Amino acid sequence: MYDVIIIGAGVIGCSVARELSKYNAKILVIEKNEDVCSGTSKANSAIVHSGYDAPNGSLKAKFNVRGNRMMEAVCRELDVPFKRIGSLTVCTEAELLPELDKLRERGEKNGVEGLKVLSRDEVLAIEPHIGDEVVGALLAPTAGIVCPFKLTVAMAENAAVNGAEFLFDTEVKKIYCDDGVWHVVTGDHDYTAKAVVNAAGVYSDVFNNMVSERKLHITPRRGDYILLDRAAGGYVRHTIFQLPTKLGKGVLVTPTVHGNTIVGPTAVDVDDKESTATTAEGIDSVIAKSALSVKGLPVRQVITSFAGLRAHEDGHEFVLGEPDDAPGFFNCAGVESPGLSAAPAIGVYIAGQIREKLSLTDKADFVAERKDILNPATLSIEERNELIKREPAYGTIVCRCESVTEGEILDAIRRPVGARSLDGVKRRTRAGMGRCQAGFCSPKVMEILRRELGVDLTEVTKSGGSSYIVNARTKDGE
Repeated sequence: MYDVIIIGAGVIGCSVARELSKYNAKILVIEKNEDVCSGTSKANSAIVHSGYDAPNGSLKAKFNVRGNRMMEAVCRELDVPFKRIGSLTVCTEAELLPELDKLRERGEKNGVEGLKVLSRDEVLAIEPHIGDEVVGALLAPTAGIVCPFKLTVAMAENAAVNGAEFLFDTEVKKIYCDDGVWHVVTGDHDYTAKAVVNAAGVYSDVFNNMVSERKLHITPRRGDYILLDRAAGGYVRHTIFQLPTKLGKGVLVTPTVHGNTIVGPTAVDVDDKESTATTAEGIDSVIAKSALSVKGLPVRQVITSFAGLRAHEDGHEFVLGEPDDAPGFFNCAGVESPGLSAAPAIGVYIAGQIREKLSLTDKADFVAERKDILNPATLSIEERNELIKREPAYGTIVCRCESVTEGEILDAIRRPVGARSLDGVKRRTRAGMGRCQAGFCSPKVMEILRRELGVDLTEVTKSGGSSYIVNARTKDGE
């Protein structure tokens, strides 16, 4: 029997797992996909919100501000890229300028520091490409950007090093409690635990409704994005939001920690919890709406588009903790934006509740720090040459666009909770994220995966499941 079973290996599930691994507890994380960060966590704006937007007193406000304050230290411990670049919420209608003051006041009540309303001239001084219609903006200097892939992977790796187990390609079919013991039933196994954490993203309502009469309803809300080449990096310096108007919330434009520019998202409610295909209409909308806040955006340098699903709960609020009628079952439901920002704080909160309930004790040998995959580009020429002498794989470039070496890919595969697919390698090393979008490096990465995993090339997948790339061999023995 496990002490805790966590359903879902996104950023919330992995944050809870990492925090629980600080205690003497037997922990299992079950994920229906083939890797961590394969659902909502893999497709979002990669923003650490300041916390001014959520209603005063809400869980969203509380955990957003806490998570924002924790993020820098967490990323430093886990060796994850994070930059506190600040955000601007721009207003394009003079009659709506008072709304900026309302947002500032709300943010200050939430505990956000440094908020300031700027005039158009003040905005232009720090963002020269701001739209012609912009008349003012709210500056939130505590906002930041982070890599959601690396944050989730780092939390999972750190949890695994500290004893947490991860089970992939395993879909939970049923949950029930019998005489104080929780049963988590998959296709071929019945796992038991003293407590269960529901961090299943858009499916979190399904699992809650299996065990509680307090029913939840999650609407998958699809958001389309475009990603610009790094050649367009630096076009904006802050995350630029649009002030919500009668026409909607608009889209954002922001740098990424890796030097790209991301634009989006749309907000389309869908029925299918797996509906992540982009649409021409959605992409056109992103491009058109972004022009309201940023002019001349070099959209001809788009290298890819993608869509993600947000887990929107009908109550417009995070649902955290035990339902009254299901003790030992801990919800992390309805965690849409600012969920990424709130993740460190939610992990601490849920782990703390479970610690108290199960009387868990501190682990004396908890390993708090984790080092990311070594990037040879961060070394001096002398250091890099020495590295290549010791480990020649670091002298072979596999991904030309992102200058990713074979050594980095080998590290990504061999680590705890290592990569098992092309997307797994991409999220850990950026191989395939550049201008050619894996057109050049995919065959080489596939060959490395085949060799390291000891499988046939026909078994290598893009993202697990049936996403095979090679259907069959045309010649035997080759």
